[in-house]
Amino acid sequence: MNLKRVLTVTKKEFIHIRRDKASMILALVAPVMMLLLFGFAVSTDVNDIRLAVCDQSNTMESRELIRSYENSAYFKVYTMTDNPQNAEKMIAAGNVKAALLIPTDFAKGLRRGEKEEVQILVDGSDPSIARTAANYAVMISNGYSLKVSSVKLMNTAAALNKSPGVDARAMIMYNPTLESSKFNVPGVVGLILQNITVILTAFAMVREREKGTIEQLIMTPVSSLELIVGKLIPYVFIGIYDYAIVLLLSYILFGVAIKGSILLLTLLGIIFLIGALAMGMLISTFAKTQLQAMQASLLVLLPSVLLSGFMFPREAMPKVVYAISTILPVTHFLIILRGIILKGVGISYLYKTATVLLALIIAIIAITVKKFTKKLD
Repeated sequence: MNLKRVLTVTKKEFIHIRRDKASMILALVAPVMMLLLFGFAVSTDVNDIRLAVCDQSNTMESRELIRSYENSAYFKVYTMTDNPQNAEKMIAAGNVKAALLIPTDFAKGLRRGEKEEVQILVDGSDPSIARTAANYAVMISNGYSLKVSSVKLMNTAAALNKSPGVDARAMIMYNPTLESSKFNVPGVVGLILQNITVILTAFAMVREREKGTIEQLIMTPVSSLELIVGKLIPYVFIGIYDYAIVLLLSYILFGVAIKGSILLLTLLGIIFLIGALAMGMLISTFAKTQLQAMQASLLVLLPSVLLSGFMFPREAMPKVVYAISTILPVTHFLIILRGIILKGVGISYLYKTATVLLALIIAIIAITVKKFTKKLD
């Protein structure tokens, strides 16, 4: 083996890598991005669970119980309400993950030395958060019970025959058995719809460029917008087929039935599909080769898996990472999927999420149309 020839080939390869900027960026930036994503975003520790409080007692005792939840660092009181139905609506809309319901005679029972029952409503659509919230709620209530019992024993000897305190009863909503498949399968539906369409369309224009047929398209009187729409239409039908077959198999294989409106789910799914296709087309305008298109797709799809709430609760993410996750369309689409499929909620609960999703998709389409130009490099 001749060392000089080996070094010559090595030099040539370094020159090739330097010219292939996309591959060089992937090699240098991707490890840092993956470290940051896995280090900050991947966490199963759940703190500051958003809590709605319905205090129908409105006494010193009930306020002390609420403070126990606030001071625990596990819960963050999101709102106060005097109607239990409002608390349930907030859980259905996804504004809170749990609700504390304190009955009217809460203080009277404690003063008589009796155990008073409070109810904890927990959103079971995310089993990991639901288990954590239920366990924390019972633990905090038990701690409050010990405090009340100690004070009662110190103040009166008659309390020796009684055990005052709080009996916290957790009620899991939407997924009482906390089956992980009911949480994961709707998320998989969203990711499949996004990943397949993004990858397919990312190769659309790149394939034309590599085969040399892009020149023929440029010579035609078709406008940029018409060209984009024309190339996307076949993939729209492919995406609709994938969407329908995945939803059907989810019910047949995993028993995940659609509790809400199928029409609403289909409409919002098509809107998200168009956005995913536009995202793939946007990638194809930057990439010069199919390898670059695949690399760029991975840089988009990996954060979508980690930050969208598909695998890990977004509540456990740092605020900066949480803010970044809100600009991903799939994040909002997963909320829509789980809301319609698991909770059976309608557009009155999802209109804010749907509006954000639509705004993000319009922005992606606008950038794609502006970036795409009918001219040779």
